[in-house]
Amino acid sequence: MKPSFTLGIEEEYQTVDPETRDLRSHIHAEIIEKGKLLMQERVKAEMHQSVVEVGTSVCANIKDANDELKKLRRHMIRLSKENGLLLASAATHPFADWRMQEVTPDERYKNIVQDMQLVARANLIFGLHVHVGVEDREIAIHLMNHARYFVPHLLALSTNSPFWLGMDTGLKSYRCKVFDKFPRTNLPDFFPSWGEYENYVKLLVKTNSIDNAKKIWWDIRPHPFFDTLEFRVCDIPMRVEETIALAALIQATVAKLYKLYSQNQGFRMYRRSLLMENKWRAARYGINGKLIDFGKQKEVPERELIEEYLAFVDDVLDELDSRAEVEYIRTMMKNGTGADRQLRVFQETGDMKAVVDYIIEETEAGIDKDEIDTLPAAKAV
Repeated sequence: MKPSFTLGIEEEYQTVDPETRDLRSHIHAEIIEKGKLLMQERVKAEMHQSVVEVGTSVCANIKDANDELKKLRRHMIRLSKENGLLLASAATHPFADWRMQEVTPDERYKNIVQDMQLVARANLIFGLHVHVGVEDREIAIHLMNHARYFVPHLLALSTNSPFWLGMDTGLKSYRCKVFDKFPRTNLPDFFPSWGEYENYVKLLVKTNSIDNAKKIWWDIRPHPFFDTLEFRVCDIPMRVEETIALAALIQATVAKLYKLYSQNQGFRMYRRSLLMENKWRAARYGINGKLIDFGKQKEVPERELIEEYLAFVDDVLDELDSRAEVEYIRTMMKNGTGADRQLRVFQETGDMKAVVDYIIEETEAGIDKDEIDTLPAAKAV
């Protein structure tokens, strides 16, 4: 059965104090409760009280996903401002201290903290998750095996977390280094079949390592409850157009790999240890470094590899009606990733608060301000 290639997009935002520019809990403002009056279950809390997540419904194509995600952002920007907060879209806060942030009072998060202790408490990061509909689980595991190659490229394009605890980390994505302290993260191994993957999950459950497959937090995974391949590697970008471009590229990647699969072809597979070399380079240098071309066995500028990547997926873009959205990847390369732009602001100002202000401005860019002002307010029912 041919996959549907439907899309679901999840974004995790920061709630920021307008005076201090530090993270501030949204719990007492009841933003989640008010958000659910407007957006039903498409908004939810996360482990830390200064994190709020939105997720689209199942979207038939990237155009629908774009419309819905912009609507969700508009609502969250409006709700935040109405309740004395600002919304920021970056994968780490430039100077917030995780030790000062409270954990959301929820049994699930309490259990995670109990299990992983300081590793969980320090996990004050913000990501982008993209689901692509692949209904046949055997096909899904096959496509995951091949899609692993592109994970470092996607990370490089999304990098938006150069700062941690008020310091320039020297990395373009420090978020992924915070997260890989969790177990069962980073790139998955190769699985020859869905049955092999199921046996792996069953063994972990049997040995009390996990209670369900949601606690497998790989960069790309078959979602345990939805018939999707979920890409979890990306930093959340600042601009909504960047999120849409990355989602379109991810969808196109899955569609192209399926096209090869349906023609009894495939993309060359490499060891996880080799792919992890490229992931490190992507986290360290973003789009301005070099990744390894394993076929040529040499380093190649990441920007050249991204152009090759875009050429690779080109023949599925018209069928997906996503050519314009994927083309925005070139705008991202021209302007620099979120990490590049954050660093530029800090180099110009020397002020971390100025970086936060810039992130907030970029979070609202591409969202019609007049529409934000005319959105209906959330009312108790």
